[in-house]
Amino acid sequence: MVKKWSTILLCLIIAVSFSGCSNKNQETKTEESNTQINNTDQSSETGGNLIKVSVTFDAMKEFVNAVGKDKVEVSTIIPSGMEPHDFEPKAQDLAAISAASVFVYSGLGIEAWAEEATRAANNSELIVVEASKGADLIENTDAEIDEHSDEENADEEHADEENGDDEHGHEHGQYDPHIWLSLKGAQTQVENIKDALIQTDPANKDYYEANCKEFISQSENLYNEYNEKFQAVEKKNFVTGHAAFGYLCREFNLEQNSVEDVFAEGEPSPKQLAELVEYCKEHKVTTIFAEEMASPEISKTLADEVGAEVQTIYTIESSEDDMSYLERMTSNLSKIYESLK
Repeated sequence: MVKKWSTILLCLIIAVSFSGCSNKNQETKTEESNTQINNTDQSSETGGNLIKVSVTFDAMKEFVNAVGKDKVEVSTIIPSGMEPHDFEPKAQDLAAISAASVFVYSGLGIEAWAEEATRAANNSELIVVEASKGADLIENTDAEIDEHSDEENADEEHADEENGDDEHGHEHGQYDPHIWLSLKGAQTQVENIKDALIQTDPANKDYYEANCKEFISQSENLYNEYNEKFQAVEKKNFVTGHAAFGYLCREFNLEQNSVEDVFAEGEPSPKQLAELVEYCKEHKVTTIFAEEMASPEISKTLADEVGAEVQTIYTIESSEDDMSYLERMTSNLSKIYESLK
């Protein structure tokens, strides 16, 4: 309910902002016109008008740049260091979407605000890309739901039903949203982005298609390399900060267990932590993978309890270590493989 009212308020804010724009005096319009001319001159110096693309978080930026390269100008809405599912857009974020030609979000509930934001941006020519469209999805299971909050959630859902609100418990969607953390999922997202750029700029269709094929070829080579490696190891189990690697596990026939759930929400109860300790001992887990934004302290506590080391793994939600998407995925796969060897 809080998010719902926040979205309504944001819509009102942006509506007022657009209304205020129409009442600016002629001097302001002249200044804006001069700014537009300067921006056009800058684009000409780089070889033509760039396609303005607004994206939600870093992985989407990586994919747009991989396909669009020097023909796109990408702005990222969610700041580094913030989980996409914790973010709430502000009026300036909606203004950035409104000013773009293309808006790219991953989908599947990771950016629960995206659809409302595109409507509030009030840009009828905006091309909106849900990058996960058409992907082979994994449904969330009961095992991924925080058990200690089940009773509380049931009470809240009952209250929502009495108030005629059926949104609670479904704002994240029914599927695991971390599609970009698998190489095959990334290929689907890049294909969708490529189609949008071609729709926006059909004159450069061959350019975008060639860049898309290059990315897919590189990611496929990486997949083939590690598919062979993972098939050769006996151990298949690893532990992460939150359950973000379901698609990667499906690709390589691995199994993850995690400190937090799919949406990095809630800390484990003492019972759940004890079960994780037993899981690590049973499967001889020697490395606990932690992400900067998902309970690194609890991951360290778990590692100390079972005599394991802690290593950082990338979720590619923020810019990290000045590395590209494929470089970070290579790092992830290498670390997981070494831990299983």
